[in-house]
Amino acid sequence: MIKFILPALIVIIIVVFWEKITEVIYKKFNIKLNYIVISFLLVAIAIILLLLNF
Repeated sequence: MIKFILPALIVIIIVVFWEKITEVIYKKFNIKLNYIVISFLLVAIAIILLLLNF
């Protein structure tokens, strides 16, 4: 049961505090986190599609 509840809580916390997380990372590293997340998701989707085709 914990293996279902814990990831759900982590996702909810990330969604709720997304603005603060991106703000902190932008102040520390001067990088917008949204670009990194979007590029990571596109790469992950491409990898999944390639694995499904082979």
